[in-house]
Amino acid sequence: MVTIVQKDAPVLRGIAEPVNPKDFDSPRLKKILTDMSAAMEKEEDGVAIAAPQIGVPLRIFIVSHRAFEIESEHELPDGAIAPGTPATSHKKTNMKDMVFINPEIIKLSRKKTWVPEGCLSVRWLYGEVARADKATVRAYDEQGKAFTWGGSGLLAQIFQHETDHLNGILFIDQARNVEKVTEEEMRHQRHEHGQSSH
Repeated sequence: MVTIVQKDAPVLRGIAEPVNPKDFDSPRLKKILTDMSAAMEKEEDGVAIAAPQIGVPLRIFIVSHRAFEIESEHELPDGAIAPGTPATSHKKTNMKDMVFINPEIIKLSRKKTWVPEGCLSVRWLYGEVARADKATVRAYDEQGKAFTWGGSGLLAQIFQHETDHLNGILFIDQARNVEKVTEEEMRHQRHEHGQSSH
């Protein structure tokens, strides 16, 4: 089983390499994507993962179906996400994990908000990070087809957090009010308020 590397792993501090276009749709790429999804899925609060988090220094991240379910069920009128949305409390929908290969943020809103953040590679530390409210990403899917995806709230936060991973940046580098939460407390908090990690 693939493990998620933790904050002292050198791979998390390097600049990830772009995926070579000839590797699109290759067995190697499929295996990396399968491993990433499996590692993320086994973490109850996991809403996204970047390839360096499983020790692969490539410019890939995956957004979990959970994140889209949270977005669709808890969308507020202004496109913000309702605070306190548990990542595991919703009905299963038909949403699938979404793959972003060689992603590039092409647009960020000027407005930033301090949002609670955690990370599957910085286990049990949580803090607040100033993130743009809206973000648009251009990337390729696993077949090498280009697409552009815009998101607000949680999705915008995920795009920024995962792009940071590909550039060797961890959320704790820019977070305020960082505190350690035990796994037990986390379960309770997630039940009460909803917390997610990327």
